[in-house]
Amino acid sequence: SSDAKSQFASGFLKVTPAHDPNDWDIGQRHDLPVVNVLGPDGSVSADHGWEDISDDARQFVGMSREDARAAIVAWFESNGLLEAVRPYNHSVGHSYRSHVPIEPWLSDQWYVAVTDDRLRGSALRALDPEQSPQLPDDVAPRSARQGDGEMTFHPERYARTYHAWHDTIRDWCISRQLWWGHQIPVWLRHRPIDDLTAEAAGAIEGAGVDEPVVVTSRWTATGAVHHARKTTEFEVEEAVCVPPDATLRRLAENGAEGGVTEPMGEAELVAALEADGFERDPDVLDTWFSSGLWPMSTMGWPYPEDYPETVGLLESYNPTSVLMTAREIITLWVSRMTMFNRYFLDGRLPFDDVFIHAMIQDGHGQKMSKSLGNGLDPRDIIHSHGADAMRYTLVQMTTETQDVRMPVEMVSPHTGETFVPEYITTKAGHVVAAPIQSTPSDPSRKMVSGYGEASGEVQPTAEMPLARNTSSKFDLGRNFANKVWNATRFALGRIQPGIDIGEIDITAGGGNAMFADQWILARLAQTIDTIDQALGRYQFNLYADTLYDFIWRDVCDRYLEAVKPTIDDNPAQQAVLGAVLDSVLRLLHPVSPFVTEALWPHVSAVRGGELRGIALPPSGLCATAAWPSVEPGVVDTSIIDTFDRADQLIGAIRNIRSSRGVKPKQLVTLHAPEAVRRLIEQSQGMVETLAGVDEVVSAENTERPAGASPLAFEGSEVLVSGLVDELDVEAERTRLQKLIDGKISQISGFESRLANPGYVNNAKPELVAETRELLAVARNDLAAAEAAMAALG
Repeated sequence: SSDAKSQFASGFLKVTPAHDPNDWDIGQRHDLPVVNVLGPDGSVSADHGWEDISDDARQFVGMSREDARAAIVAWFESNGLLEAVRPYNHSVGHSYRSHVPIEPWLSDQWYVAVTDDRLRGSALRALDPEQSPQLPDDVAPRSARQGDGEMTFHPERYARTYHAWHDTIRDWCISRQLWWGHQIPVWLRHRPIDDLTAEAAGAIEGAGVDEPVVVTSRWTATGAVHHARKTTEFEVEEAVCVPPDATLRRLAENGAEGGVTEPMGEAELVAALEADGFERDPDVLDTWFSSGLWPMSTMGWPYPEDYPETVGLLESYNPTSVLMTAREIITLWVSRMTMFNRYFLDGRLPFDDVFIHAMIQDGHGQKMSKSLGNGLDPRDIIHSHGADAMRYTLVQMTTETQDVRMPVEMVSPHTGETFVPEYITTKAGHVVAAPIQSTPSDPSRKMVSGYGEASGEVQPTAEMPLARNTSSKFDLGRNFANKVWNATRFALGRIQPGIDIGEIDITAGGGNAMFADQWILARLAQTIDTIDQALGRYQFNLYADTLYDFIWRDVCDRYLEAVKPTIDDNPAQQAVLGAVLDSVLRLLHPVSPFVTEALWPHVSAVRGGELRGIALPPSGLCATAAWPSVEPGVVDTSIIDTFDRADQLIGAIRNIRSSRGVKPKQLVTLHAPEAVRRLIEQSQGMVETLAGVDEVVSAENTERPAGASPLAFEGSEVLVSGLVDELDVEAERTRLQKLIDGKISQISGFESRLANPGYVNNAKPELVAETRELLAVARNDLAAAEAAMAALG
């Protein structure tokens, strides 16, 4: 806190503009001198801007900064200037790669003026006005120019990150003092001021120290870049920027001076520069500067005609429709690509939509990292679960949340068993797998963890090999892929190939498809609509979840069971099943390409007949097959509710059969009110077949059958007779009492929710109405159960 810091304060403020970013800002605001007392090697130096060196200070010149700090403390102490020494812990930035403290040092660097409105302003104007309605005052307003207002972020909140970055952006330092990377295409020459033109010499003499000046040279007419700095020796550093090879060959066309009359290639120009005393700048370009240009430069920009193989690539692939990336790349790449593309391509955006996906962390909430050994190699997941399982699971995890966790487990190379590894905590506070792990079933068999190898603490051997990482998260994807495979193979066995029955009329109200077929086609139409909307909003997890629910629950568990009794003798139903399988593979292919492509020729081979209003054009490959579509109004989606009601009735009857121990082949009789009998009739035999019902009779004005078991359904009492010869009254009382207790608890919850003014006044009206409807149904069910209990005596 500031109070704690004040206890250590001496009353003096240290301001060193050359050695601290905050001090630099203070110096700029107050016009303070900038004194650099260090050399490039971090030693105290008098050659980089420190001119007024006192005799006392000169003794420290040449020392390393570490030695100089200790020597200065000793000097203060020996001169009676050291008041006190008190330990004080504070936060110091460290290098990501070398892990040593970062100590700023003032030096000459190359910059890009991204604060210019043509870069920063253009990037801000690119945002969708709905996501960034108010631009900063110093940014020109949006116009009809190409690209303005055309870029949208998904999720929307990341548009604020993008906007805030450009709102406070500074000019971008693009030079790096590294031994690797793209070397900056700039050649330098130090020249005495006497060698310059009178105009240039006058400009330098009139400038202050470190003030940039523009120098006119023989390269000016070529469009080259120049920069000069006045130094104490009055020498000028002249710079020439060498553009791409295609541009160099146009130098003479632009009217170069100094005897250059023919187009020059890059090698020729560089040779001429070096012969004239120029040397290439040793710095390399910032990685993200190179990356920002990469999408354009790899496709022929700026002169694709000079590289025939690139002609047309830029127009075909840039812009693309969407960029999918992580949130930390918004400032590093999304911003730079947008600025560069708009600047060089007349406002054109590199992409219209930016989708920011969640970051996957390990089970401890740490970012997956090679150095921590807590990442997952896709090849290992393919080995343990399959490529489709990995792909589906990752898509299913792609939510709009900022981070998702994936617990990392280990696979023993000795036995193949999966287990949770033993963890340790590093000095830096990271939770990692211990370098050496034991096989759970045989602790004598050891293995090396990913962290053990990455940290160098232990090397894998034949006796102690490297373990693979995996995650149980991918079990869901593997199980889903297996379900699709097995269900499709089963369904193919119920379809007779080669039967062509023409077109089947499935239109709402007038079609001749059976009840279960109409329902699954209605669910197919509903699923396609939900998926299309989800993909349009980049809600990939909703796409995956919708597919899972439709394929596993509806197609596999409900539809295939519903058609079992009738499909063998019904060619039209076989055609519907074939169309459903065909649609499933098309919808699933983007997220499970291998399983669907393997099944595709088999499903295509058994297709017979067409469904009116459902477009499934044939294709040799699933990958090139058209997306399925259903004409509006062809299917009756209201049948979905009817099917769900019938399915609930089937489940209730099955529960009674199970509780009474009724054999599967034993048929029962239903005594039902008119509304329930009408529902059973609409199901076209599905309830009777799947619930084992022999007869449905009226429950109105008839004597209650002896030994019948009651069940509550939609507020009505339905009696099931023929379960056993004699009713076990006590078992039935127990069942009914459990049902009554559950309904009382359910009613209490609904009443409590509706008695809460905060819920009634603030919740969505349709949600409140649904709660009231559920309360009414629960009350009717309770009344029916209580009446059944009373009938038992």
